[in-house]
Amino acid sequence: MTFLEPDRLFLLIAVAATAVGYVLLQRRRRQYALRFTELALLDKVAPDRPGFRRHVPAAAFLVMLGLLVAGFARPTAEVKVPRERATVLVAIDVSASMEATDVPPTRFDAAQEAARRFVGQLPEQFNVGIVAFDGRARVVVPPTTDRALVRSGIDGLDLGPATAIGEAVITALESIAGFDAEAAAEPPPARIVLLSDGENTAGRPPEIAAEEAAAAGVPVYTIAYGTSDGQVLSGGYVVPVPVDGPALERLADATGGRFYEAASGEELQAVYEDIGSSVGFRTERQEVSVWFIGFGLLAALGAASASLLWFSRLP
Repeated sequence: MTFLEPDRLFLLIAVAATAVGYVLLQRRRRQYALRFTELALLDKVAPDRPGFRRHVPAAAFLVMLGLLVAGFARPTAEVKVPRERATVLVAIDVSASMEATDVPPTRFDAAQEAARRFVGQLPEQFNVGIVAFDGRARVVVPPTTDRALVRSGIDGLDLGPATAIGEAVITALESIAGFDAEAAAEPPPARIVLLSDGENTAGRPPEIAAEEAAAAGVPVYTIAYGTSDGQVLSGGYVVPVPVDGPALERLADATGGRFYEAASGEELQAVYEDIGSSVGFRTERQEVSVWFIGFGLLAALGAASASLLWFSRLP
């Protein structure tokens, strides 16, 4: 935390001096009482002395002063605020290898659930679209703010053969650029979140797609999903389908995005939450004086309430 007017914090010296003065006065008062008061008689006429309670209003008052001084110095803090306008394309691998059960119930089922939650946590004003890819890529839901439509698109995904990662990125870029006239003239901040468990086996290679994404200024966040032990049945045979992460990592690095690995449904959800925090919000330094002033007023209210409750007077 920083302060726009740090010189004003010197007023805390006055607050500290007030605290020291209060302590000295209390000691002087105690010495005077011990010198001139008959303790046995005092115990009889005032058996229930306030004790520590008499210091509570003063302590709350000093806290109030400290908070108000800090607020007067105009503190600032980094605050996460939603982006006003952005587009996110979620590209989901629907190749047959997503039937592997190394992530229960299957990679595909867990991926659908995580994608639904991810979409739900993005700011409402975001345009979100869905791209599905197996041997080809297609836009299932064009960018829209209609979350029900996006969730319906995720629910309706079907599996198919092969994996076209490069085509998925290029299709997502075309969808981002062409979904409205405003985007073509003044492109909003955009991200592609691509989840896959295998290597590219169809269409244009990821390297070409990475060049186009970098030229368009659209980072690609890639998620390698599954484990090295993944298997599927194909033609009566068990076929290993281990995750191929290096190609996805190169794709993310080339576009300025980030690469993630997830070997379980819980890890995948954590990845989506991390992506959502960076895609869905921006960090700004804002003045937060109101926080200190608000807590200072609460401290003042506490001082007044304690003094009225215990001593029937204001401090």
